[in-house]
Amino acid sequence: MDTTQRLNATMTMATNKKKKTNKTPEIKFQFELNSCSKSKDFRGAISLYDDAVSNNIRLNQHHLNTLLYLCSNAVTNPSLKQLALDYGFRIFNHMSSLNVIPNEATVATVARLAAANGDGDRAFELVKNIGNYNVAPRLRTYDPALFCFCEFLDSDKAYEVEEHMNSVGVSLEEAEIAALLKVSAKKGRADRVYRYLHKLRSDVRCVGELTATVIEEWFQSDEAREAGEEDLDVRRVREGVLRNGGGWHGLGWVGKGDWVVSRMSVDGDGICCGCGEQLVCVDIDDVEMEKFALSIAALAVEREVKTHFSEFQGWLEKHDDYEAIVDGANVGLYQQNFADGGFSIYQLDDVVKELYDQRGKKWPLVILHNKRVRGLMENPSSRKLVEEWIKNGVLYTTPNGSNDDWYWLYAAVKLRGLLVTNDEMRDHIFELIGSNFFNQWKERHQVHYTFVKGNLKLQMPPLYSLVIQESEKGSWHVPLALDTSNESSRPWLCITRASADDAVTASNDVNTSGNSHLDQPLKLVDDVRSLDSQVIEKNSSSLTGKRKERSDSS
Repeated sequence: MDTTQRLNATMTMATNKKKKTNKTPEIKFQFELNSCSKSKDFRGAISLYDDAVSNNIRLNQHHLNTLLYLCSNAVTNPSLKQLALDYGFRIFNHMSSLNVIPNEATVATVARLAAANGDGDRAFELVKNIGNYNVAPRLRTYDPALFCFCEFLDSDKAYEVEEHMNSVGVSLEEAEIAALLKVSAKKGRADRVYRYLHKLRSDVRCVGELTATVIEEWFQSDEAREAGEEDLDVRRVREGVLRNGGGWHGLGWVGKGDWVVSRMSVDGDGICCGCGEQLVCVDIDDVEMEKFALSIAALAVEREVKTHFSEFQGWLEKHDDYEAIVDGANVGLYQQNFADGGFSIYQLDDVVKELYDQRGKKWPLVILHNKRVRGLMENPSSRKLVEEWIKNGVLYTTPNGSNDDWYWLYAAVKLRGLLVTNDEMRDHIFELIGSNFFNQWKERHQVHYTFVKGNLKLQMPPLYSLVIQESEKGSWHVPLALDTSNESSRPWLCITRASADDAVTASNDVNTSGNSHLDQPLKLVDDVRSLDSQVIEKNSSSLTGKRKERSDSS
């Protein structure tokens, strides 16, 4: 390299170095603010902010949100709290003067500052006015006001926050429900405590340790001792349990007097080891069941030939005594992914006959495509079985061009029967509007199966649901959230009172004859309990597998 080239290279390096060292004030501010954010350096950040204001550096939403975030973190440090509050509100006011529009993160952060200052009203006003910025609130936006009111035992304002959340479709989670339950307990609001226990039941199912402690403290209080009625109508209580699908009645506290609160386990049969109460497998209630059936039908009519599905609905109304529905294609094609694999009618017949034997000699309903049935009828050996099914009223064939999923799912929901399929119905979950209870329905109604070395195994629904339960006698059982494969080691809160036993001693003697729709949920539970084991085994002549299908329109 000659002298000229070396000189040019040196000048280029010097120019590049000068460019790097001569950063604009805005770029330098952004870089140093990011460093403060990563290290959570509150003092360094506010020093940068002061310099930026003095030097008229243009601040944007991201800069100001970062500063507000660092202020909200610093309020947890007693030595920095007041300084952080002062700077936080000053920065938010500065944002307004700069005409920088806040976003949801801005509002949530300033609401946290207001709550840390003990000003729940200001935190709530911020979230109520968030629509002025054309943004929607989230759970975290409401939390500061809600928790602030709960901490200061201002129950009425906490309830007002909850109502506002409901009005905009923001759902409570366990921490928020527990806070509302706790403030209600502290204020002696037995009606509200009852309501939030049921909200935990429906929305949370298993509770954490902190929530369990709140529940225990309530039942050990004087207010809990006085809450309840000693002369509830036992028929009304029992019908409430049946109507709701089992596991709760929702009619209020039963009995009066001291509660006995203990932590117990539940055995494999669903018996509480503390009080001997039989826990149940909880179904969805009548209203949810009807809504579920209507939503399936509406979606099916959109996707199927309307007359075909309407014909099925009419047929089902006249043949409504089936207790088990079988997804025929799913069973017949189970494990058929091998060279000579095909539809196994013998596999399906094993399931049909096992259900017949186990369910009091009542035949199940098998849903199969018309195209599939035509193919089976062409084979002399399978033709005999198909004719036998038809004779016994076992088979419903779906028309060409249809998706049999809608048929077997609708039948299982409409008839409140068991559904034999390994299809987890994830597609249906995403499509069904308002089906947040779908998993609960599956837990109660779906029967899984497998074939191992020629043996059929039906996995029946569990004997009891892992969910808060309220008995006819007014006792409560609350499962704690615990990551365990051994359910017998899971702790449950067992909560009983002697007076509740006396209040509903006649409940089991109530005659519900003529109310078959009320008896059905308990009947299904009894059917499951009557089995010697949750696993039913039967010899099978072949291995079969799962394959989804849709018939051709031809």
